[in-house]
Amino acid sequence: MNPRHFAELLLLAALWGGSFLMMRLGAGEFGAVPTAFVRVALACLVLLPALAWRGQLSALQQHWRSLAIVGVLNSALPFLAYAYAATHITAGLASVFNATTPLWGAVIAWLWLKEQPSVSRLCGLALGFCGVFWLVFDKIGLGRAAPPWSQAAAVWACLAATLCYGYSANFTKRFLSTAPPLAAATGSQLSALAVLLVPGIRLWPAQTPGATAWLSMLVLGLACTGLAYLLYFRLIAQLGPAKAVSVTFLIPAFAVLWGYLFLAETLTMDMVLACTVIFAGTALATGLISAGGRPQSR
Repeated sequence: MNPRHFAELLLLAALWGGSFLMMRLGAGEFGAVPTAFVRVALACLVLLPALAWRGQLSALQQHWRSLAIVGVLNSALPFLAYAYAATHITAGLASVFNATTPLWGAVIAWLWLKEQPSVSRLCGLALGFCGVFWLVFDKIGLGRAAPPWSQAAAVWACLAATLCYGYSANFTKRFLSTAPPLAAATGSQLSALAVLLVPGIRLWPAQTPGATAWLSMLVLGLACTGLAYLLYFRLIAQLGPAKAVSVTFLIPAFAVLWGYLFLAETLTMDMVLACTVIFAGTALATGLISAGGRPQSR
């Protein structure tokens, strides 16, 4: 990986890490459903012209059924879940849950696509989910002091979102492997927009959101979603998916940093330790490293 690619990877992690900050700033005034609606609508404004410029619009018609499913599972539902969670838990905590997506992806690939995992990956799955349990032990009422119901629901919403991401990744691999990556990204956003359009308008906030909330939505949709997708698929094309997906490990670091700088969010030692366990488990489960600490051959 040359310095330019590494810089692009850092930029992508900063953008996706910033999405958690933008949702924290805007979802409180917009509400979860309008936040997700505005996010996909603005992303379409970036992705659709790029797809047309590349002459790949025909791919949307060719793969529309699969794109419709991916749009619901990879955008509409996860964006709703994270927008809700943003009103109840910190941006840093939500981003750590997002880093468990490869764990769900590995489990679903094992159960659905019959991709038999190695002993190293099985150990990674066990280690990763132990880290998740450690992280949420007090957040879902298992500790001494049970949190408010809304906070526990936010944690479950994050886990449901990552489960959707894990399933949609395997669905994409099985049914959209021949679709151009940019077409898959654009089609999924258009599908999510179709799903969220009516509820987003019906649940639009009665009180007009302030300038900060609007600015956060613009950054979330145009930069953290639209531009980030373009950058992500550029990295996939130049580096391959295995290296591009390593951005998952960098997102929480940026999300915690942005939350600390702009929202004065605190970082606890339990979060640091649990996050380390999750990252180690994910690296094993996805084959990024082997049990001996060396990268897998693929």
